[in-house]
Amino acid sequence: MLLKTPQTKIALALGGGAARGWSHIGVLRALDEDGIEIGMIAGTSIGALVGGCYLAGKLDELEDFARSLTMRRMVGFLDFVIGGGGLLGGMRLSKRMREHLSDIQIEDLDRPFTAVATEISTGHEVWIHSGSLSTAIHASYALPGIFQPVDCNGRTLVDGALVNPVPVSVCRAHEAPLVIAVNLHYDLYGRSAVVKHSASKKPHDPTAQSVPDPNDRTTRLGVANVMVEAFNIIQDRISRARLAGDPPDLLLMPRLSDIGLSEFHRASEAIDRGYEETKSKLSEIRRLREVLL
Repeated sequence: MLLKTPQTKIALALGGGAARGWSHIGVLRALDEDGIEIGMIAGTSIGALVGGCYLAGKLDELEDFARSLTMRRMVGFLDFVIGGGGLLGGMRLSKRMREHLSDIQIEDLDRPFTAVATEISTGHEVWIHSGSLSTAIHASYALPGIFQPVDCNGRTLVDGALVNPVPVSVCRAHEAPLVIAVNLHYDLYGRSAVVKHSASKKPHDPTAQSVPDPNDRTTRLGVANVMVEAFNIIQDRISRARLAGDPPDLLLMPRLSDIGLSEFHRASEAIDRGYEETKSKLSEIRRLREVLL
């Protein structure tokens, strides 16, 4: 049974977005600095990681870890597997997470928390609101094809962004009067378009020189990145549809399009952008508090 959110506090929906999700740390820092109380958090994927660590009192440790990451250190946390449900086992990362969360139970947190995952066999959207915090977080970020699925109390779970990338609906289920959501994908593709295209070859121009566009993500695609970018498009489309039907009272949208989904070593940039975006919206948040709370 889901608990109601205290009516004097804000419900926060933290969306998925892999490395871009470090910006959630900046969002939380800015809200705390302004004395804005958070009544509950619903998180998907890395939003569940950051939100869960915040409510467990472990945000400082998570931020220190994120800012310390380099490309070399990231490789050390990856455990490649042959067979199974993903390219990476994820055990090294989950072990590091368990060291800090120390088997904390979700129901022991001082505020409600829900991690969103997807049941791979049925497609059900799964809201994990009790039990092991570390298992809930691990299930929520188990990106299909990259991390192995998580067996959680008889269900096989993968990344919640497949069904609910920005979990506003979870906050509404808690009857929260004021919901703030963080969408990490809004500036990646714009509104996108339907493109009429020809499959016929154009005559080759021997004088033309091909210069790679450094801002074009397709210039650095490998097998794993193809899967991640495809998943990225799915998240973006689902987010737009769900947010249109069930919008938050305020949507925070840090500018993160130049940070790749696997560029976890750019945590400092992402955190700063989340902080700046939230700071720019504080006056609007205060106004909404006066009206809705």
